[in-house]
Amino acid sequence: MSIKVRYFASLKESIGRSEDNLEFSGLATVGDVWHSANPNKALPDNSLAAVNMDYVELNNVVNDGDEVAFFPPVTGG
Repeated sequence: MSIKVRYFASLKESIGRSEDNLEFSGLATVGDVWHSANPNKALPDNSLAAVNMDYVELNNVVNDGDEVAFFPPVTGG
């Protein structure tokens, strides 16, 4: 299964790229997608994740062709 991964704002800067294309052979969650794309980097606390532009939890299962996006923690003022 093919998954497109996109990174935004400070996550994009800290990772050094804006997107990845990953292949999975079985069931995968959003958390699995992060760990596969960034095996040596923990997802920052309070980061947001979306699948096909809908916010989801890290245990959300992804499907072939999905786009997974990661956003850094948001602060307001």
